[in-house]
Amino acid sequence: MESTGGPYLNVAAVTSPVGVARLLQMTFGCTTFSLVAHQGGFSAAYGTFCMFVWTFCFAITVFIIACEFTRLHSCLHISWGNFTAAFAMLATLMSATAAVIYPLYFVQLSCYPIGCEVRDFRIAASVFAGLLFLVYAVEVFLTRAKPGQVASYMATVSGLLKIVQAFVACIIFGALVNDSQYSKYVATQWCVAVFSFCFVVTVVVVAFSVTGKTATLGFPFERSVVVYTFVAVLLYVSAAVIWPVFCFDSKYGSPQRPALCAKGRCPWDSQLVIAIFTYVNLLLYVVDLAYSQRIRFVSHL
Repeated sequence: MESTGGPYLNVAAVTSPVGVARLLQMTFGCTTFSLVAHQGGFSAAYGTFCMFVWTFCFAITVFIIACEFTRLHSCLHISWGNFTAAFAMLATLMSATAAVIYPLYFVQLSCYPIGCEVRDFRIAASVFAGLLFLVYAVEVFLTRAKPGQVASYMATVSGLLKIVQAFVACIIFGALVNDSQYSKYVATQWCVAVFSFCFVVTVVVVAFSVTGKTATLGFPFERSVVVYTFVAVLLYVSAAVIWPVFCFDSKYGSPQRPALCAKGRCPWDSQLVIAIFTYVNLLLYVVDLAYSQRIRFVSHL
């Protein structure tokens, strides 16, 4: 650990705008999962996911605050700026998802049959879940790279988009495994291969940026990422054309939702979700490609 020549404790880690946002994240996160665990309650995979999001984000936020306050992050063999920027974006997406899912499945206005006390706890937990999302979004806003500023890659628009692309891909995978019948045609299997390839490479790009190992590679990482983004755009264009044809054309699938299809267990619903988020990710990769022409990697920040 290099000597900083100053105080051992970094007070700015908790007094700066970003530090205050992180303290609020820790407070709101702890409050949210405490309310749910104490009286609000949760069940099924949706509730478990929400609890995982709140506890995971709380733990990593505490870790970040502790490392920056004690300056121990300089001992870690990672690019700290890339790590914190990537986590802030990921936490924003995860907390936004939990802030929607929990009230959607667990909050109701009437007291019957759960009781008024449980209802009130769930409403309070939903409010703090929304506040948690907001303070993570504030951190992303405060730490994002400004025009002309030298910043970590993950703090740039292109870097933040990598996190969103991977998150959207996870939503697609979730719909794929929910009886989407993707194995019915070779064409839809190609689409799954596109989703998987782009997801894996995007995660690898994020991993190399966070670990700060981009400079040690034997090839120009920056140029390779731009070329990959261009290839990902082409691949997603093919998936955006093929998937709707083989799922919603009357020759291969169904243009309309089958009347007897069970809610929550309908392949047509999963296919529609995949189609929508395929276009979302295509747009994200196009925007990423546009912004990647204007940035330069800084792997050591």
